[in-house]
Amino acid sequence: MSERYIAARGAAPDSATVRLLAEGMDGFWTDVIAPMDQDGDGKVDLREMTEGFKRVLTDPALYPEQIEPVFNCFFDLVDLNEDGKIDQAEFRQMFDSVAGVPGEDCAAVFAALDRDGSGALDRAEFHRAVTEFFYGNDPDAPANHLFGRVAG
Repeated sequence: MSERYIAARGAAPDSATVRLLAEGMDGFWTDVIAPMDQDGDGKVDLREMTEGFKRVLTDPALYPEQIEPVFNCFFDLVDLNEDGKIDQAEFRQMFDSVAGVPGEDCAAVFAALDRDGSGALDRAEFHRAVTEFFYGNDPDAPANHLFGRVAG
């Protein structure tokens, strides 16, 4: 996923953001994902990932350690004009090109995540959405669709 964001962003492979993202993703793999490999095959399949997330990502107090560093880098990659905010065009460009989220879904998801109606997601709004995505239990929460619409 990080490689797709880096490619879509056109970030230089030796840039600080790319280096931090690679380090963050390596740490996320080592500390969070790899221990989910129950059968020891060096891969984490969907069942292992689902069960692992249910076990590991249960305490929002661990967000700053487990998730925040990686998503700070993702924020920086999505913030194409580097103004400290993600506007709808940036959100759509990155999520459409990286995750294959259709434009109309991007617009709806963006509108739901932009809770203050400013037309942009600041870092706090972005982290609120990511926190809600990983730790929330509201089936109607806007962040459930962060990586594309989930059909109900």
